[in-house]
Amino acid sequence: MTEPTHAQTGERMELISFRIGEQEFCVDIMSVREIRGWTPATPLPQSPGFVKGVINLRGAVLPIVDLAARMGLAMTEPSERHVIIVTRIGDQQVGLLVDAVCDIITIGGDAVQQTPDVACETVKTFVKGLLALEGRMISLISLEYVLPELRAEATGVELAA
Repeated sequence: MTEPTHAQTGERMELISFRIGEQEFCVDIMSVREIRGWTPATPLPQSPGFVKGVINLRGAVLPIVDLAARMGLAMTEPSERHVIIVTRIGDQQVGLLVDAVCDIITIGGDAVQQTPDVACETVKTFVKGLLALEGRMISLISLEYVLPELRAEATGVELAA
């Protein structure tokens, strides 16, 4: 049996919103450990194309995922204006490369609307809901799908990288 989501219980949620290109996305603030400026990553041989490499984060090796590339958008050419959102996904810390962090949003769980059925499978995989907020449409990202092997361990199903 699964636990009820914020949307089902009507609980308040805090989210961090960020931009990738012209689109705005958000994640649950409880999964975010820190936000830091771009640091060049050391590439890893034979890693998926969406993995920029790894950085040293206070003595720990932190993989950096280009979130745009992971979601099927154009790959990011990082500059000093880009940001790494350090998140906890399962038992692993992962850095998400995004264009900019926008805001901290507090909403009621009932404000999250379902992803429309017309969305492609990639969108349905990553986007667990949409927020219409102050004239903006913000996609709520499901972090468990960012690293396919973590999702495969949790569900027994492997996703294409």
